[in-house]
Amino acid sequence: MGRRLGHVAMALLGALLFGTAGLAVGSWYGGRGAVPLSPEAARSAAGELLSGVEPIGSMTERGYRYGVFLAPDDVGGSRVEFQYGDGPDCTLSEQVRRAAETRGWRELRPVPGTACDGWRAERDGLTVTLTHTRYASRLSITQSAPGGFRAATITGTLLAAAAGAALFWVVVRSRRPVPLVVGTLVTVGLFPPAVVTWTDLAVHRLAEPVWPVWRGFVPVLVPLWLVLLLIGVIVFARRRDPAVPAPRRSRPVMPADQ
Repeated sequence: MGRRLGHVAMALLGALLFGTAGLAVGSWYGGRGAVPLSPEAARSAAGELLSGVEPIGSMTERGYRYGVFLAPDDVGGSRVEFQYGDGPDCTLSEQVRRAAETRGWRELRPVPGTACDGWRAERDGLTVTLTHTRYASRLSITQSAPGGFRAATITGTLLAAAAGAALFWVVVRSRRPVPLVVGTLVTVGLFPPAVVTWTDLAVHRLAEPVWPVWRGFVPVLVPLWLVLLLIGVIVFARRRDPAVPAPRRSRPVMPADQ
């Protein structure tokens, strides 16, 4: 019974790790082909949500997450930011919330900030996020996900989770050195980006792309995998070395029959 529970736990671990990777791949595939952001549409949205409040500066930039630049047609690939004041102005949060509720913005939800919470809302292919830092309040506007984004994300997650559960189930049941070494390498390699991915999802959900997490980990994970693979080969080679044969005991000589 205990061994079977261990097998089930390993299968669940494989489903979680591979499913998280599949979620990232599915969200990347589903987020391709998004319409690049129009600066005019961004200014119109900012004026609608923060009517009567003039920004002290604005900038248009290419999307950048976890050390990866996003393409203009990726979700989050185009971004326009407006800065308000020289410090955090938490009264803007209430103004954005009221304007979003009365003007038909959807998916309205709070966003944690340094000084106070902001808000995020979607409408007409735009995602608007108000955040507050120690230095300023910023309204960030980017394009929303295209149609089929959630379906691609869910499909990638389920397929990868099923593959991961089956793979880890086979590995743990085989109890052979090579599959166990491979399973260890896969677990160590997938665990850190999976943790960062779920941490990011807990804050932003799917409003921000998570696939750059995995791209950002590649320069770290590849050397780590190579070192672990070398250690696994050395350990496996030592286990395969034939043991020194024990000295054979001589058979006692029996006295001849009289």
